[in-house]
Amino acid sequence: MNRFYMITNKDKDPEFRVTKKIKAFLESRGRVCRLGEEGPMPDGCDCVLVLGGDGTLLKAARDLREKDVPLLGVNLGTLGYLAELDVHMALEGLSGLLSHGPAVVEERMMLKGTLYRQGKAVGSDIALNDILAGRSSGFKIVRFNVYVDQEFLSAYAADGVIVATPTGSTAYNLSAGGPVVDPTASLLVLTPVAPHGMLNRSIVFSDRSRIKLELANLPGRPEAEAMVGFDSDTQFPLLPGDFIEIEKAERTTKILKLSRIGFLETLRHKMSAE
Repeated sequence: MNRFYMITNKDKDPEFRVTKKIKAFLESRGRVCRLGEEGPMPDGCDCVLVLGGDGTLLKAARDLREKDVPLLGVNLGTLGYLAELDVHMALEGLSGLLSHGPAVVEERMMLKGTLYRQGKAVGSDIALNDILAGRSSGFKIVRFNVYVDQEFLSAYAADGVIVATPTGSTAYNLSAGGPVVDPTASLLVLTPVAPHGMLNRSIVFSDRSRIKLELANLPGRPEAEAMVGFDSDTQFPLLPGDFIEIEKAERTTKILKLSRIGFLETLRHKMSAE
């Protein structure tokens, strides 16, 4: 790999000390490295280095989804499931990458969600982790009618409903009691958040399934305080009768793995660090 592009979370590296150190290291090895602060990613890049936490990498995956360039995360925070390198081991890891290349490039599935209002599409985005429909404020629960492949599944009264990818299974889905899934799998996980009812378990669906979340139109509540969010970033307000159709996205995210440490070992390490 010879051409790198670096995206930095300014809150975690405000003076760009780590960023500049890595850039200088790569250039000392004869590589080309351009910072995100210097402009958009040029064509021909071999790798995107993402310095920050999981949120930074999620945003990079969404912003660069048309580029089809693998991402390598450098964790500047306390705990990250997506970042391959800890900041203290960044130069050592990059040295191995330059000498031997990545151990593997993992393909991670993404979700596409489209918001419909009065039968017309009014918003759309993709997510690497999850799409969450739920209340935006207050204490009132929200009610969603859930359909899978046009067949009614159930009406959920809850704080929200999560549809997660395998990559996102260790994020909000896990906090809500959902299952942990191998991130290289291809499937959809539906998990209610603090549900009021008997149907309080996660359900796993095929990656060919299409899930519809419809905000119920309840008498006396013409304006429900609800929203839909994509990777806790892009958000759209929801009105009663709105629905979101969620399916596997055509695009995937490529993640560089520099070691052959498996998913289970990584999971043990992350869980014990919490």
